[in-house]
Amino acid sequence: MARCFVTRSLPGPALDRLRAEHEVDVWPERLPPPYEELSARAAGVEGLLALLTDRVDAALIEHCPRLRVISNYAVGYDNIDIDAATARAIVVGNTPDVLTEATADLTWALLLAAARKLPEAVASVHAGDWLTWEPARYLGATVQGAVLGIVGFGRIGRAVARRASGFDMTVLYTGGGSGGSSSGALATAVGLDELLEGSDFVSLHCPLTPLTHHLIDAAALERMRSNAILINTARGPIVDPVALREALESGQIAGAALDVTEPEPLPADDPLLGAPNLIVVPHIGSATRQAREQMAELAVENLLAGLDGRPLPHKVEVVV
Repeated sequence: MARCFVTRSLPGPALDRLRAEHEVDVWPERLPPPYEELSARAAGVEGLLALLTDRVDAALIEHCPRLRVISNYAVGYDNIDIDAATARAIVVGNTPDVLTEATADLTWALLLAAARKLPEAVASVHAGDWLTWEPARYLGATVQGAVLGIVGFGRIGRAVARRASGFDMTVLYTGGGSGGSSSGALATAVGLDELLEGSDFVSLHCPLTPLTHHLIDAAALERMRSNAILINTARGPIVDPVALREALESGQIAGAALDVTEPEPLPADDPLLGAPNLIVVPHIGSATRQAREQMAELAVENLLAGLDGRPLPHKVEVVV
């Protein structure tokens, strides 16, 4: 029986499977454990089930001499120092595939809400400002037949493209994957500059790496159309928040809808929240009951396999 630390309670019955075979310590609070507490709780464990909010860096890994497997409750793993884990022969797992459709659904919810100015319209009802049917209020953008640019054409990017076919959209993409019929819509590979210049909606689905950090900066935003709307359901630091605020305030772009931010969460007094035509939701891309429970199952399967000396069913492969 191994010792495990789980950094937050997870939905569904998956943790019961882990408890049946190993000693399990679950952090009980709503907020993630502070770094010092994470380091202390993980110091003597063989298995760590972490979330994106947990910084599993080289110092923490060095502080855990018995650690053999890290299972990340997410598709992305930019919160984990993969090189440091690999140097210690610690295997790392993630939870791919199960949140693809949920995140694609949220992308479309944000796209449509921003295009049709739903937050403003809902707020007007609650404020008692719905006086009558008015021909010139809350005029949004037409989605049907528009051009959708997808930055990052992996599983989620392709799922977003499939949904675009129902709106007869032209789809441009850059970065990974393949176009054509595999996406359910005719998608054309282009360079990033061409995508930004030619799209009515730009949706981000690339991983966060040193190359994509602030990929959408002031120069990128200047290339976008003045009617364009930016959607980010990938990682917050892909977008420069200062440049985005300035682009929204100046009318350089028409709007933005964010599921992820830099920093995350945004403080209530963050200047970005005062920008016009902005929607921000609290990182809920995978927040369906089915997706989150399936993520827990995969995370536990990875941990059980690693502790048993078996290959992880969803191992993060190190690219050399």
